[in-house]
Amino acid sequence: MKRIVVPLAFLLFLPLFGLALPFFFPDFNSGTGSTSASLATSTLSHLWHFVLGDYLVSTFVLISGIGLGIFILGVGNAWIIASYQFPGKQFFAWALILPLAVPTYVMAYLFVDLLQFSGPIQSAMRSIWGLDSLWFFPDPRSLSGAIWSFSFCLYPYVYLITRTAFLERSSRLLEVSETLGYSEIQALWKLILPMARPAIFAGMALALMEVLADFGAVSYFGVQTFATGIFKAWLSFGDRMAAIELALGLLSFVLLIFFIEQRNRSKLRYSSSFQSKSLSKTLHGRRALLAFLFCGLTLFCGILLPAFALLQLLYKQGLNIDNRYFAWLGNSLSVSFITALISVLLAIFFAYSVRLNSRLTWVNRLLGFGYALPGAVLAIGVLSFLEIFQLAWWVSASIFILIYAYLVRFLSSSLQSVEAGLSRITPSMDGSAALLGLSQAQILRRVHIPLLKRSLLTAGLFVFVDVMKELPATLLLRPFNFDTLAVATYQLAADERLAELALPSLTIVLAGLLPVLALSRLMSKP
Repeated sequence: MKRIVVPLAFLLFLPLFGLALPFFFPDFNSGTGSTSASLATSTLSHLWHFVLGDYLVSTFVLISGIGLGIFILGVGNAWIIASYQFPGKQFFAWALILPLAVPTYVMAYLFVDLLQFSGPIQSAMRSIWGLDSLWFFPDPRSLSGAIWSFSFCLYPYVYLITRTAFLERSSRLLEVSETLGYSEIQALWKLILPMARPAIFAGMALALMEVLADFGAVSYFGVQTFATGIFKAWLSFGDRMAAIELALGLLSFVLLIFFIEQRNRSKLRYSSSFQSKSLSKTLHGRRALLAFLFCGLTLFCGILLPAFALLQLLYKQGLNIDNRYFAWLGNSLSVSFITALISVLLAIFFAYSVRLNSRLTWVNRLLGFGYALPGAVLAIGVLSFLEIFQLAWWVSASIFILIYAYLVRFLSSSLQSVEAGLSRITPSMDGSAALLGLSQAQILRRVHIPLLKRSLLTAGLFVFVDVMKELPATLLLRPFNFDTLAVATYQLAADERLAELALPSLTIVLAGLLPVLALSRLMSKP
């Protein structure tokens, strides 16, 4: 078993080697005969003097602002929902996760369309007040606009994990805080938040890794980050070493956040030290109204406004459907379905191998790192690896390289789902089946697979939706004349043809609603 598992896992790590190999191969970036070391040094020096400073500052400001935004929205809503009873709570409890269905780049396009000078909000305000311009209205296509858009799109990561931590807290904590003379705010700040700190950091790390991996939204907002720099270096300037060095810089950011997230996740047990039942207080009057308004405004900005903007664009487009839409839809569905199917099969293989041989656990933990790889970094790793062996033409010849990149990126999500399902099957069932004369393969086929149907469906669904939304890797690795819904949406937005992107965007959002609604259904169950 080990002879197959380890080489197969190694195959899924080739993009990481692709980021390092060019430094050991001369003439990778040009045919001048310069050594790779001197070329890398000169390129890095150029980047440091001209662009790296801007990339570092804008990336730091972006993740700091978004971190503050998702903390306020995620933790605030989680605390209100977990701790209090007020009108509308049952609806908000599951509806607050709906913004997860909207990709960040779609949210960016809709946000700018709503708030730009020619948008419906500014137009209505100028008409009502009789003004030619609103000088005080902030520019939506800016760094602050990006922070606002990302915060309302990604706060559910913090909300979901932190809400669970708050629900698992003991009512004794509040009782202890009352005996110490703490108010509710003091109890939250001095007692509850420190106990839930690992969960908060885990949710924020997941959201910030999405920010670092994003290309479509930040490029539309005009924010210079490592992701936009990678695309400029590779596609605009043809400087592959510069793209690789920027990819390594972005990867270092992601690794740092990934390390912090893993370290804090190991402490999640701290948020549930006691096992007593959590009690929630009933709010009345002004306090109930404030809780309703906080949750309602979050939901309004996170999903209702984007839905309004999307429907408005769809209305502008009318019944005219782009002839290419069905080709985009077919391409998206085909690669999503194939990737989901292969990822589920691989997840079964790796998870069952670990069940049979626990010494292979490290393989699955390494495979989980793939989800932390930004799509741009992954694509650069694949391209540089193929270029070393003069096989880059494969990218333009078929979709298999694209599907391979998807598998590297999203296999971990299906693997976690299958592992969770297998953990609920007791080893005694395997022993009973073995006593009946079944082989390991027969036990998997006749015992485990039937019991894993729900987990396998969930795994495939999440991978399917992730592939439908993926943009950076698809932009770099798709074959010629092979556009998906995500790529078409990005290209239409870049051309300012916002009305035409309504239908592709709506399709992506509807696909994203599937796992979100499934998750909300699970949350609504006791």
